[in-house]
Amino acid sequence: MKLPLSSFAAIAIFTALSALSSVAFAENIGSVDTAFKLIGPDHKVVVEAYDDPKVNGVTCYISRAKTGGISGGLGLAEDKSEASIACRQVGPISFSGTLKQQDEVFNQSLSILFKKLRIVRMVDQKRNALIYLTYSDKLVDGSPKNSVTAVAVDRSTPIPVK
Repeated sequence: MKLPLSSFAAIAIFTALSALSSVAFAENIGSVDTAFKLIGPDHKVVVEAYDDPKVNGVTCYISRAKTGGISGGLGLAEDKSEASIACRQVGPISFSGTLKQQDEVFNQSLSILFKKLRIVRMVDQKRNALIYLTYSDKLVDGSPKNSVTAVAVDRSTPIPVK
């Protein structure tokens, strides 16, 4: 016998599965505890690495707050909107196709519903550089807190832009 799911439960399950699939792109580098929690994991700052899927040789490192406690341990807590980004050339740069002038390259859920950490790549053709911006958004109201970094590409390797 099948039991019908309420709309809220269906949305929650879909969002949780979407969050799990986007986390697969992040490689956990490490973390530090920022506040002790008696029950559940401590609050912490985590550092994750993301390889740009269209730019070989560039990795972005994100540091962000991760909420602990019971709700954090169950994945129900809403993480803070603060994040920092540093993208670096970690090998020879090459491109797997043309790039859009501006494109979201990663996103990761920060809460069970509607809040995401986003990384957007922009191309500065004049300076032959890749600009990476991180910020968070929410269905109703996002955060103006953001961080930006740039990776200079050697002039002998022009960036292919659509």
